[in-house]
Amino acid sequence: MAVLTEAEEISDIAFAYMGSKALFAALEVGLFTGLAKGPATEASLAKETGLPEERVRTLVTALTGMGVVQRTENGIENSPAADAFLVKGAKYDFGDYLRLQVGKQMYPLMDQIDGALAGTLSTEETASYAQWFSDPTEARLYSESQHAGSVGPARSLLKRVDLSEAKTLLDVGGGTAAFDITLCKAHPQLKATVVEFPNVAAIGKEFVEEAGLSDRISYVEGNALETEWPEGHDIVVMSYLFSGVPDHTHDDLIKRAFDNLVPGGRLLLHDFIVDADRTGPKNTALWQLQHTAFTPEARSLSDDWVANAMEKAGFTNVDVSPLIPGMTKLAQGTKP
Repeated sequence: MAVLTEAEEISDIAFAYMGSKALFAALEVGLFTGLAKGPATEASLAKETGLPEERVRTLVTALTGMGVVQRTENGIENSPAADAFLVKGAKYDFGDYLRLQVGKQMYPLMDQIDGALAGTLSTEETASYAQWFSDPTEARLYSESQHAGSVGPARSLLKRVDLSEAKTLLDVGGGTAAFDITLCKAHPQLKATVVEFPNVAAIGKEFVEEAGLSDRISYVEGNALETEWPEGHDIVVMSYLFSGVPDHTHDDLIKRAFDNLVPGGRLLLHDFIVDADRTGPKNTALWQLQHTAFTPEARSLSDDWVANAMEKAGFTNVDVSPLIPGMTKLAQGTKP
């Protein structure tokens, strides 16, 4: 029996790809948003999504087995998690992040993970973010979906970190300013500067203007690894930056953060960081592997490495703890 149970566990892992594609397909046709209106039948969902009824039945059956939707005496309904995170316009909606960035950009790249690990890919196949974001279409697809995926962590950071005394924030590789918009809305005294590629900055300025914060959030356009950063900040934020750049750039990024902070200033480093013993979290480790598919020199970040690197650069009171449970961690350190 034990062997059979282990075989089932291995099968679950192997079939996870199919489960992900089911999720992406449901998001693509707006199934979860349709179910937010109330319990439904396959027939009503067929009208809602534009799919043939039998294909809806097949998709819903798969999603039910995954626990994403449920069948009740009233009909087909979203699970509580689907209502919270996968319905268009919900407070914690990050469906576009999954549907667009993960489903359309990241998943196709996973086909080259074998070559990335073996080091047999060409330069074109492992294009850097700088090359990727030179294409306005790719930059917009990635950036708009990443914005949706960053609002939730930004709100979590807001609850975790006291920024009531901070006046200036530097967001390195800050994308469309999701963190900056969230933090500036909560703290009227705060102003932010975002360092980001030009095509991404153009999109970010749209989000900033829409939020009515163009007078408090500005951009420095360029590659964060090469562009000079403005000095004298109370806070430096780096979210999802380290997992997307080569490992040999990390020490310099931490040093530059230290140098550009005022005494008493803080570095907030948010990323996919595994435990020191490298037993998990599982989803964090899988995200790290996914990044390797197009950044073969990416580091498998662990909380002990991050803490040691920050302390080596001169930071004190270093703490690394979960921000999104089971997924990301927040490292904090203070410049004496």
